[in-house]
This record gives sequence, structure tokens and C-alpha cells, in this order.
Amino acid sequence: MNFSDVLTVLNEASAFELFRLRAAISVALDEPARVRAIQARLTLGQSIEYFDARANTLRCGTIRELRRKTVLIIDRDDGKRWLIDYPSINLNGADVQIRQPAPRGLNRHEIAVGDVVGYLDRNGLERSGRVTRRNDKTVSMVVGDQQWRVDYSLLHRVMEADIVEVGGMAEIECMAAVN
Repeated sequence: MNFSDVLTVLNEASAFELFRLRAAISVALDEPARVRAIQARLTLGQSIEYFDARANTLRCGTIRELRRKTVLIIDRDDGKRWLIDYPSINLNGADVQIRQPAPRGLNRHEIAVGDVVGYLDRNGLERSGRVTRRNDKTVSMVVGDQQWRVDYSLLHRVMEADIVEVGGMAEIECMAAVN
């Protein structure tokens, strides 16, 4: 299952819709047939992978006791005993990583000569400059006193901002994208 796609859809849902979905998922996870199907594949002493929601990661453990709704395991890393729910066990070796798509940058049609755009250089430093030419795959731009060619996918808009003091606190006031 592509969790990134699911999260994209969930981000568009209202709080009520998410709450309703959580209730439906809880009912589905507690279905006796689903729990029995998991129990049938487990034995005492078996090494398993399980998802730890608090740590948001897969962990490994050994089954010590099979209970009606939970499993007593010994965690391989910390040696502690944990009661985990049957559905948290990763029996099929599913990939649980959530990979968000990389930022797409800007495309050729979003940039004009004279626009100020930015990018992260190879050292992770923020650079910005004025576009002097649009090429098929890159833009030519002046950054400081140097000329650079940068791929469209690496570019982002640069916002003009001022720091304003409001009630003794510094706030950033964004104007608009610099063109």
C-alpha cells in the first residue's frame, strides 16, 4: 500500500471525516476473523516485526504469550515485555515507510527572465539570484557575481520579507514572490 497517497487524501479530509474513518478502522481491526487469521500464523518463541506507533517505526520481538486480543512479546532492542495488538504485527513484511514525493521545483512555464528564484547548492546552502536566460532543462542565473545554470526541479520562489516589531516581538511580514 502506498501510504503517501493515502496521506495525501487524508490531508484533504475534515476532522469529522477523519474521526469517522478512525472509528470504521477500529471496528475492522477488531473483527474476530481478522484477529484469528493473525493468531493462526503465530507460535510461542516466534520472532516477529511489529509497528510501534509511539516511535513510528518497526521493532523486533519474540512472542512469549498469545492472549485473546493481545500478544506478550519481549522486545529485541530493550529486552522489555510489551503487550501489543495483533494487527500491529507485520506478518507479510510490508514496507511501512512513508515516502513523500520530492518537491518538484518549478517548471519552465512558471519562470520568466528577470524573476528572482532560489535553490539549495551542493553544500545545502540557500542561494538565490535573478534569471538571465531560460534554457530547455535549466535556467541561467546570476548569483552574486557568478553565473550559474540550475535545473528547474531544484528551483523555488523567493519571497520578499521584512522583519517588523509588533508589541516588542519581531515578526516576519511576507510581501510576495520577488519578480
